[in-house]
Amino acid sequence: MSAYDVFLARRSFIELGARERAGAILDEGSMRELLGPFDHLESPWLPLQDIVCQADDGVIIAKGTLDGRPAVVLAIESAFQGGSIGEVSGTKIAATLELALRECEAGRPVWPVILFETGGVRLQEANLGLAVIAEIQSAIVALRRHVPVVGVIAGMVGCFGGMSLAAALCSYLIMTRQGRLGMNGPEVIEQEAGIQELDSGDRRLIWSLIGGEQRTATGLADALIEDDAQGIAQAVRAACAHGPVAPARSEQVEKYLKLLDAVDPATIDSASMRLSWQPAHATAPGHVTEEGV
Repeated sequence: MSAYDVFLARRSFIELGARERAGAILDEGSMRELLGPFDHLESPWLPLQDIVCQADDGVIIAKGTLDGRPAVVLAIESAFQGGSIGEVSGTKIAATLELALRECEAGRPVWPVILFETGGVRLQEANLGLAVIAEIQSAIVALRRHVPVVGVIAGMVGCFGGMSLAAALCSYLIMTRQGRLGMNGPEVIEQEAGIQELDSGDRRLIWSLIGGEQRTATGLADALIEDDAQGIAQAVRAACAHGPVAPARSEQVEKYLKLLDAVDPATIDSASMRLSWQPAHATAPGHVTEEGV
């Protein structure tokens, strides 16, 4: 098969919606959506600000199997409010993880997979969103003792805010080159600190700082996968097969921080620094989310 044939056969994971992403991860024909759009679970706060709701509040809960074993996929829809997490969407994620924990404690393990695509907490529901993100993080930590919790950050929104901490807590974190991971998004940093601090329009710089290739190289992510639905699904299965081990990223990050501490800031030339490390696909287009990420 030629390289062109491989290109034509590849199915972009990034271009799929949340439901299609969940279906691409699970075994073919096994997906069953829980709390779907016909259940009309939506935020009561958005209509108060004349914002049109989405009936499933932007989070897809899909039950199925991975290699024949019970699994649940929690997929965030970036097309709705930038994948932001509010009271309802966050509760769907937290409650699903807690139910999976109950199954694991009863001796019926369920593999959880979280497809991150979020700018973090929904600004219209800030305190409620922050509270439920804390519940999500707590559930991930509790589940890690029983099964691997696998996270995927594909793009184009990425994963920011409190949900970036949730991603860091996963047993295994998979990214594409187009994915981005950070506490604050470049647009937010530019808005608050000025373009002299960070030019959010400099895509090459942004991807060299928080892109999937850089995050994998520095140990913040465990695997770098091309934008291919089948390849990402295989990476998820491989991560699940490792079993419930603690993330090794903390050790890698500690080594990285020690290297940074050894650098004298006075010797750094900001202009040359921008060109010192460039991912292969650093010019991938960005995306503005609810938090301006």
